[in-house]
Amino acid sequence: MKTSEIFDALLEALKVGETATVIASRRDEITKALNKDFRSKEGCTDYKLMVGSFGRHTAIKGVSDLDMIFILPPGVRSNYSSDTGPRRILERVRDDLKARYTDTEIRVDQCVVRVQFKSNAFKFEVQPAFKNSDGSFDYPDTVAEDWKVTKPRKEIATTKECNDRTSTNMRHLARMARAWKNANGVNMGGLLIDTLVHNFFAQTDDYDLAGTGSFDLMVRDFFAFLKDEPEQDRYLALGSRQWVKVKAKFQPKAKKAYGRCLDAIENEGKAAANKKWREIFGTSVLLAVSEGAKSYRDTEEFIEDWYPIDISGTVLIDCDVTQNGWRPTQLREMLRTGVLLKANKGLKFSVTSCTIAQPYELKWKVLNRGPEAERRNMVRGQIVGSSKPGVCLEHSDFKGEHVVECYVVKDGVVVARDRIDVPISNTSVKPTNVS
Repeated sequence: MKTSEIFDALLEALKVGETATVIASRRDEITKALNKDFRSKEGCTDYKLMVGSFGRHTAIKGVSDLDMIFILPPGVRSNYSSDTGPRRILERVRDDLKARYTDTEIRVDQCVVRVQFKSNAFKFEVQPAFKNSDGSFDYPDTVAEDWKVTKPRKEIATTKECNDRTSTNMRHLARMARAWKNANGVNMGGLLIDTLVHNFFAQTDDYDLAGTGSFDLMVRDFFAFLKDEPEQDRYLALGSRQWVKVKAKFQPKAKKAYGRCLDAIENEGKAAANKKWREIFGTSVLLAVSEGAKSYRDTEEFIEDWYPIDISGTVLIDCDVTQNGWRPTQLREMLRTGVLLKANKGLKFSVTSCTIAQPYELKWKVLNRGPEAERRNMVRGQIVGSSKPGVCLEHSDFKGEHVVECYVVKDGVVVARDRIDVPISNTSVKPTNVS
């Protein structure tokens, strides 16, 4: 496939699409319920503002966290000026929405009211706020017991300005960066992504007029920019110049993506290029049409076909390698020191750390790769549950480059993921009672 065809198809696949209509309907229902209480208006959908990725038009298919501001009538401001005001206003909003959605999980969470729609896995974070004369908003904070300032309109305006200047490439790159985040488990917030994309275009005009035929070079240079960013715990957000937090280091995974870009560009026009772009951006990248019938049954499944992906946390997995008469060893330590993993080893994959609060569900995928897996017709790759709580049990069997992936599923959305390579030197990973 040509480079332009790969990226045209990717961008089309990343569109929010028909989901946007459902989101707009939910947004308007919420607004009507609040206007009925605060303004005594029936069916009024005014006085709301979508913010976050959806409001900046940089969201992609699978978006689950939706941020909106409900603009409060100025006449009630004095009623909520005391230190109990922030909590009281949020509880009032919560109660209004509980009356509207009697079977939906709704709760106050510091600065917002969270509304978890289970039927379509949307989570709205509704922030009641007073509009100021300069276009900013005062919003409640129950921890500080005070009102704080946010400037989302400036973030929206700056995104649009950059997007217009770069012939819509700003939003294209921001969406592709989200695809990379979700495909590779990079724990980055949407505002940080948009800020870094904006900063990238601020230091080069090479791609202001670029078409999709040059997007391979654009994303290569973007990941080069990311991997070379100095480590810091916060950035000044685009437009608002308010601080946005860095949740986890993104540079190591950006470096991997950069290397894959180089490989993809080197293999332009070959099937190998599509595979490398897919490693970066996930299954939204089409694979090249295969020539000839496969000699094995391709049973690989993809988590994207099961759940929306919206990475908001970090999970890390490792593996205890055991054999009778030998002391257990950690697989990542073996990989780090170059110790070979051989056949007839017991493999116990488990989560070593996770930033997602319980409860959640774990899903696993064990993928066998290479000529031996194909010869034995044991490619595998099905999505399965844990062998026992938090654990996936396997056994090393035959030579090849194998992969184990772990997915954290919360409220019907994959919110964290990790993978570990399992290179077996002389004899994939064979299941032992995987449930």
